[in-house]
Amino acid sequence: MNLLHASWLPFRLRNGDHEWRSLMEITDPDIVDFALPRADFQGAAYQLVIGVLQTAFAPKDKKQWHQYYSQPPITDELKTAFNAIAHAFELTGDGPLFMQDHDSLSQQELSPISGLLIDAPGANGIKNNTDFFVKRGVGEVMSPAMAALALFTLQINAPSGGSGHRVSLRGGGPLTTLVMPGDEQSSLWQKLWLNVINRDTWRYKDPNCHDGSVFPWLAPTIESSKKGSEIYPSTEGIHPLQMYWAMPRRIRLVINEVPAECLICDEINNDSVRHYRTKNYGTNYVGNWDPHPFTPYKWNPKKPSEDHLSQKGQPGGISYKNWDVLTLSSNDNGHICARVIDHYNDVAKRKWHEQPQLWVFGYDMENMKPRGWYSTMMPLFDVEPENHDDIIYATKELQELANNALYQTRSKIKAAWFDKPGDAKGDTSFIDLDFWQQTEATFYLTVSHIAHNINQQQSALTLEQAKYWRNTIQSVSTQLFDNYALDDLGNIRSMAKRMDARGKLMGWLYGSKNIKAFNNDHNLIVGKDTQHAK
Repeated sequence: MNLLHASWLPFRLRNGDHEWRSLMEITDPDIVDFALPRADFQGAAYQLVIGVLQTAFAPKDKKQWHQYYSQPPITDELKTAFNAIAHAFELTGDGPLFMQDHDSLSQQELSPISGLLIDAPGANGIKNNTDFFVKRGVGEVMSPAMAALALFTLQINAPSGGSGHRVSLRGGGPLTTLVMPGDEQSSLWQKLWLNVINRDTWRYKDPNCHDGSVFPWLAPTIESSKKGSEIYPSTEGIHPLQMYWAMPRRIRLVINEVPAECLICDEINNDSVRHYRTKNYGTNYVGNWDPHPFTPYKWNPKKPSEDHLSQKGQPGGISYKNWDVLTLSSNDNGHICARVIDHYNDVAKRKWHEQPQLWVFGYDMENMKPRGWYSTMMPLFDVEPENHDDIIYATKELQELANNALYQTRSKIKAAWFDKPGDAKGDTSFIDLDFWQQTEATFYLTVSHIAHNINQQQSALTLEQAKYWRNTIQSVSTQLFDNYALDDLGNIRSMAKRMDARGKLMGWLYGSKNIKAFNNDHNLIVGKDTQHAK
């Protein structure tokens, strides 16, 4: 089974139908998306196919990038390019196998194939009967296609997995950020091509796709049981494109010619996968692999020589409080956005007529335990590189005011609920989620003003624009308190306690140092001196 030739992926068509087709057909304008049964597989399919395009069909310059975005290549042209790397995408057979160890690992014990799923319950979860949300038995039988996606998903997200079981090149559970067209009904080709980088912008040597420098499974595994076996971006024999195909885990699928129904996609296949073999001490990727095509990184700006860390999912999800570190780069602030975003800004500047979005997704991992999966869309704005720091500064002012207001709102709601709010237990993250959702639209509107104003070499916000953000924060905070704390006033003592908490919240929202500092920030708001003069 060759993953570039077989019809192994389900696609969603413009009319809503789902069809299984080969990657050779991704230029069909009627295909608008993948149609995979798992969110992590959906994200992995994008990364896999973008990696194929970047490896085999990267445009030579901006002009060619625009040509192919407007008019996709004909099938024969794409087929010729894909054939040059098809040998690396055999899932079954006697030679090197896609994303699988060069060795057969025949001496290793069999493990259930469900173990490749990051969110599957582990042995302890099953033993202790704690598999409440992801039940045992899910994925115990897979089709070769779903097993291939499970394998790829694990390799590119691999969390810590015990002694010698290496994490992914981007660290365990990295966030992925992809540029998406504003129109959800845009063709899949356009969605993919927005994340392919032209060779004039990203300059690297022509890859050798046969020696293991790009596809590590084509060569014997670089074992990492001994010190000095670490793989850095500068390691000899490692091509930059290996970032798409990094293989930290030593795994071999055990595919049987036994028909069965796949428990992932519900399709009956002639072949089935129930087990895999694995061995520890696979490739140990270390060092600063940034700018990565898909992932933003952060570091301590006071210690820039230390390892840079990929941005990860965190409890509470992804909201506009993360927008600046996911979309903008700043050495002064110690973060860099994914390479595909820089490429979009470079090739599309002053030539684009669409409002793009940033698709952010990934696991929230606690070591090897997934706490959640997050996926969200954020707007991208036209930002000049030299203005990144100014826009980041202004954006952080908005975020700081929001964070402080949320803290005060949550604290005063708890003060209204409990006699000893500091000792109260329980999850109040629903208050945070409500706050972020209700203020999100105004935040992005205000950031669009900031980007436009600073690009025009003006102060970040007009007085009216700044007041609109402040008023939104005040209004939403008040509304949340009233909804959660005053929906049932109870007895007189309870009413007095709640009204006291509300009064303190109003005092902060309309008279605190934070509010006054925002109102009086001369570096943020244009026209302040004029207002004071009046």
